[in-house]
Amino acid sequence: MASNALSPDVTSGPSLSATQFGRKPGRLTMTIFFAILIAGLVFTGYSLKQDVDDMGTVVTTWTPFILLGVALLIALGFEFVNGFHDTANAVATVIYTHSLPPGFAVVWSGFFNFLGVMLSSGAVAFGIIALLPVELILQTGSSAGFAMIFALLIAAIIWNLGTWWLGLPASSSHTLIGSIIGVGIANALMHGRDGTSGVDWSQATKIGYSLLLSPLVGFGCAALLLLAMRMFIKNRALYKAPKGNTPPPWWIRGMLIITCTGVSFAHGSNDGQKGMGLIMLILVGTLPMAYALNRTMPADQATQFAAVAEVTQQALIRSSPLPAPADSRQTLSQYLVSKQATPELIPALAVMTGMIGNEVRSYGSLSKVPAEAVTNVRNDMYLTSETIRLMEKNKVGHFDADTLSKLEAFKKQIDDATRFIPTWVKIVVAIALGLGTMVGWKRIVVTVGERIGKTHLTYAQGASAEVVAMLTIGAADMYGLPVSTTHVLSSGVAGSMVANGSGLQMRTLRNLATAWVLTLPAAILLSGSLYWLFSHFV
Repeated sequence: MASNALSPDVTSGPSLSATQFGRKPGRLTMTIFFAILIAGLVFTGYSLKQDVDDMGTVVTTWTPFILLGVALLIALGFEFVNGFHDTANAVATVIYTHSLPPGFAVVWSGFFNFLGVMLSSGAVAFGIIALLPVELILQTGSSAGFAMIFALLIAAIIWNLGTWWLGLPASSSHTLIGSIIGVGIANALMHGRDGTSGVDWSQATKIGYSLLLSPLVGFGCAALLLLAMRMFIKNRALYKAPKGNTPPPWWIRGMLIITCTGVSFAHGSNDGQKGMGLIMLILVGTLPMAYALNRTMPADQATQFAAVAEVTQQALIRSSPLPAPADSRQTLSQYLVSKQATPELIPALAVMTGMIGNEVRSYGSLSKVPAEAVTNVRNDMYLTSETIRLMEKNKVGHFDADTLSKLEAFKKQIDDATRFIPTWVKIVVAIALGLGTMVGWKRIVVTVGERIGKTHLTYAQGASAEVVAMLTIGAADMYGLPVSTTHVLSSGVAGSMVANGSGLQMRTLRNLATAWVLTLPAAILLSGSLYWLFSHFV
């Protein structure tokens, strides 16, 4: 089916897919694969049990744990599909330039995807969460919260599997963001509000720009890099298709392997965080006593936390001495939904700041917050942090430099208390993404390697596309922006083809463009429909 949909416009002898991709993994490889998979699932269960036991939780019903198990399997399934859907971005160029054999290349890529997840910062994870409706984040343990998680993950998996089956390198990031927007719109419509009010459009626009611009950067920079190589490196063999299975010169081969490694690492660091963020939402909703607050924060920071909260509260009161509203939480919640500031907003923020400081001071440390109070404390912190973020973005309040610095310091403290990722979550996401990298990679590798340009990928084209992809994704990760590895690499290959005068296969480009255009509306429609269905019938 995929072969017919994306057949090349020209033929140039047997393709690499026909000569090398027919090999099936050996019994030892399959044994190791399933052993790691089972070990990862067992480790997940063990880690959950340890965290629950450490909190001294008395289990009275298994229903939350069953829901938790299903949600975690779906979330890890998303990362697994993400792995094999996006593998081509790292390995296509090293395979088609004969720098690495296919089997070794995917294992190598999987390992560095694993490392990328383990060493990631977490900024992208919480950037994705900020797109979700505030009211659903504050009730992730409710039926609406589970409906949200199930809907957006299942919608993303369905679209990823569909585009993979067709051999289309569509964007997993694009898909997930569309799914999140779909849930937000459906949630707003179901509560009688305008659908546009269900999404943080400022955050969505920021992410949309990164998704839109990154392919253009990939195309343009890869083309320019190839032209620069042609100007300064006169080895003609670099700009011609490989002969037989001949590997490239040692230095270009080393560059291709290094950039394959870099793209794999950057993909793990960027894409792996999306699954981590969603898993943390699931854990906070089902086991708030263990995961709602960062209980590893040192106890001696409680005094400092309370002191910063107090000076921030006083600075806010001086900025707006108006009386506080009757319900400060509601005032902050309404602001996050409507994005419209009222005169009561700053007094309400001052009240919440003082309340959070008093709570931390009274308990002595986050680890001593009782189970029945954990959810409320976390929700207060989340509301306050998001309000400060939105106020800073919209220039609400016209604060002086001293007040702004106090707000930033207080926001950092509450973010440290709520925005954390346990090591075991990183490990299981890394395993899911790394193993997924080793499965189902052939379809999209063939599209990237054979069906974008009219000629076989050259050594120089592979190197220029990979270098640009590695640097672009790495830079996006530093700034907490979720970019599409797929779009950057495939557009880089297209740019290198144009610069080399190789020509592009328009049929493939039309299919890629169609997938790119349809991904967002399809994901929105799928997730919104699933959210409505789950909310009513599950």
